[in-house]
Amino acid sequence: MHLRCVLCFAVQPGRILLIEKRRGFGAGKVNGPGGKIDPGETPRRAAIREMEEEIGVRPVGVRRAGELYFRFADGMRIDCVVFRADGIEGELKTTEEAIPFWSAWEDIPYDRMWQDDRHWLPLLLNKKSGPYFKGRFFFEGETMREWKVTTASPR
Repeated sequence: MHLRCVLCFAVQPGRILLIEKRRGFGAGKVNGPGGKIDPGETPRRAAIREMEEEIGVRPVGVRRAGELYFRFADGMRIDCVVFRADGIEGELKTTEEAIPFWSAWEDIPYDRMWQDDRHWLPLLLNKKSGPYFKGRFFFEGETMREWKVTTASPR
């Protein structure tokens, strides 16, 4: 199986908007709002739609921040475009999909996140227009076996 997905993180000085995923792939883990790109949909539009559907807010100042490529021992592949937003419009709401919460940068709960996050999320937080990053990861189940993160020019 090969999935094309997005993640969108609202980042403000000293804090980041995260979710606790309630169902589906990664249920119980902390991440950013996101999901699959629908046929004919641009990654940016998918990121905005997913944030609206999952936590009831519209991201503003959305820009592409990086790309993540996941390979799993069972053959699954996930290619993910990561977006950073300057803020949100609307009121956060808990849904069947996610519980949203703001986290201080120094309190990001990496121990509740996928193991790869600690390798690229700091790049997302690194100044407003931080370096564009690309990450490649290999997982066996939920255990990361290989990883590489580089900074690059956006495509």
